[in-house]
Amino acid sequence: MKDEAAILIPARYASTRLNAKVLADVKGKPVIQWVWEKAIQSKYATRVIIATDHKEIYKKAKSFGAEVEMTSPDHKCGSDRIMEVASRHDEFKYILNLQGDEPSVTPEIIDIVLKTVMDGDCDISTLVRELKDDKQIQDPNCVKCVFDNNFNALYFSRSPIPYERNKNTAKTYGHIGLYGYTKKSLKKLTSLPQSDIEKAESLEQLRALSNGMKIKVSITELNPIGIDTREDLINFKKMVG
Repeated sequence: MKDEAAILIPARYASTRLNAKVLADVKGKPVIQWVWEKAIQSKYATRVIIATDHKEIYKKAKSFGAEVEMTSPDHKCGSDRIMEVASRHDEFKYILNLQGDEPSVTPEIIDIVLKTVMDGDCDISTLVRELKDDKQIQDPNCVKCVFDNNFNALYFSRSPIPYERNKNTAKTYGHIGLYGYTKKSLKKLTSLPQSDIEKAESLEQLRALSNGMKIKVSITELNPIGIDTREDLINFKKMVG
């Protein structure tokens, strides 16, 4: 049987704020293993592959039984890294980009994103959650999203959107950076030049919107926490006891 849906997990060694974070130990397992163990529980994915630029991550992934492939160290983003792997597999029709530093992700939200793109009404699928904390709404590290009545994304921003001239008239939604792609849309996205709004906001998904690609969002109450800083790592360790 041909594989159709694959979860690809980009895992870089170097990181601006916390180097080698995917190898950080949490209760006897590296962060990347926590992510992989959630991914292999997906009902829709037939393959899970870790894509890395570093031999130490490669060896560690092999040690806990993961499928792993080496990639170029020169990629500027995770999408380029997973495209390198996807290009080696003609059998992949749908691809989920699952960051290697998001160990609190759940199989349920993985499958929401995969099913949405597999249903065929979009180029890219992703997730949002309602924000109720004003500190998060104002935080530029918390990306916001507005979408139409059919759940197609209109815009993503680090600024609060929509701007509430009339208070308490609209909900604010935060973006969760989990993406499902058709292979065709991933190939298109990674071949396009950066758009001006992408450069301004430093948000890759704006390249897709600038070029007329359809991004479908699903609303979830779950909030997987990515590990960007040492404080994030400490909080995840507390969360899992």
